[in-house]
Amino acid sequence: MKMSKNSLFAFLLAMVLAFALAACASEPDSSGEPAGDADGEDTEAAEGAEGGDLVIATLSDAVSLDPASSNDVPSSNVIANIFETLVYQNEDLELEPGLAEDWEMIDDNTWEFKIREGVTFHDDSELNAEVVKANFDRILDPEVASPRSFLIDMVTSIEATDEYTLQLTTEYPFSPLPAHLAHNGLSISSLPSIEADQEAVAGGGTPGASISENPVGTGFFKFEEWNPGTAVKLVKNEDYWGEPAKVDSVTFSVVPEDLTRIAELETGGAHIIFPVSPSDVTRVENTPEVSLDRTNSVSLSYIGFNMDKEPFDDERVRQAISMAINKEGIISGILDDTGIPAVGPLAPDVFGFDDSVEPLGYDTEAAQELLAEVGFEDGFSTTIWTNDSRERMAIAEYVQAELAKINVDVSIEILEWGAYLEQTANGQHDMFILGWSVVTGDADYGMYPLFHSSNVGEAGNRTFMQDAELDEILEEARQTADEETRLGLYKQAQEMLVEDAPMIYLYHQEYLVGLRDEVQGFWKHPNGTYMLHDVTIN
Repeated sequence: MKMSKNSLFAFLLAMVLAFALAACASEPDSSGEPAGDADGEDTEAAEGAEGGDLVIATLSDAVSLDPASSNDVPSSNVIANIFETLVYQNEDLELEPGLAEDWEMIDDNTWEFKIREGVTFHDDSELNAEVVKANFDRILDPEVASPRSFLIDMVTSIEATDEYTLQLTTEYPFSPLPAHLAHNGLSISSLPSIEADQEAVAGGGTPGASISENPVGTGFFKFEEWNPGTAVKLVKNEDYWGEPAKVDSVTFSVVPEDLTRIAELETGGAHIIFPVSPSDVTRVENTPEVSLDRTNSVSLSYIGFNMDKEPFDDERVRQAISMAINKEGIISGILDDTGIPAVGPLAPDVFGFDDSVEPLGYDTEAAQELLAEVGFEDGFSTTIWTNDSRERMAIAEYVQAELAKINVDVSIEILEWGAYLEQTANGQHDMFILGWSVVTGDADYGMYPLFHSSNVGEAGNRTFMQDAELDEILEEARQTADEETRLGLYKQAQEMLVEDAPMIYLYHQEYLVGLRDEVQGFWKHPNGTYMLHDVTIN
């Protein structure tokens, strides 16, 4: 990959490589073509028999197959296998070429990307700089209202300087930009599909609906069909610009019940299942012809409060509820120790995490004192929402029992996944259980979308936190290139977020995937993406 000789760029690039810990899509080799295993070397997967139909049983269906419209893991896992991004990050956390062959920093605020030549989309249209520009313009279009826009909202100018050269100018120096471009929310759709979507919107349609119904990317799989609530099927792209996928097709089958997914794995009805419930780990490990894949994550599991609703508009109530929940009890009793307690929003491997930040701690007596201080000596009634995840439902029941000890009466409501995301984005909840994966591995992505007031709702801020001082800190942190300054600002932000308690920071999970022994070449990225390019079924 071509790199600028400018010393400032070299410094900034070193920073990016140091703290960009996660990404989306497949791993390319040094030539820029997808290849090999997680270590970049040939494995048994390359020697295994090609062909066959790979079946992955998952908990939840995708919500949208438009990269600009989705903001959830089930959608991202499908999108990452249809579309591609300009930049990739491999499992070694290094930035590598994707649809951009190379890139360089022209000055403090200008980046130049050389777009790969000879790449065609699944509709046979060609990739060039104007197509990429159209994708990024669409992401930033207020009428589209993309929940991914914060990824490049610092970009003030997008220019195709020639057929295969794109220049991005930012409002301020933003060193994590290449890592942001590896996020599958910035995957590149074909120009005809964008134009068809725009035409549908002009006729009264919803932005992204047309692309979601017929997603067209450049990836090694292409879309075949989607039966909502049942399955999404992709087929091998025989005309892929790099090395084609090894299986003929992949089906993402929606199987909400944990034990049904286990049975599918045991009988061969599914080759891969996710998630495996921690309580089912022993069963999977003791099943012949089946194995368990474990991957550490950069994700956060949390219980969010609606700060726009009483009584959660008072930080003392939020602190009291936080202090009444024993995280260790959740990790040991529900997760079978497949996670680590969270202090704040950032996992230890994320750039910006500070181990000196002190948690609120588990203290039911102090919690009761805080409630009494607010006038809730006798407690109050509230509701906690969850989707139909087995762990989340168990956590809801645990929280219900724990809060009863401080006279807080909690009702549990279980919602369908799509409705759950929509209604929490609209602020219809009291408390809710959800997660967030820090895809870029940088604190900016771990806090800016979750807590900045500009991202209230679908973009990520479902606690409806709006704090001018925190906004200023997060803005300053993303506008400075100095690493030590950024770390200091993120420490300050984490301390504020622990004190303000917009959510209960529960744990950082370990991904548990069930695999049939005939499956080779599969791995799961720390951001949660299924890496399927090299999978074979022997």
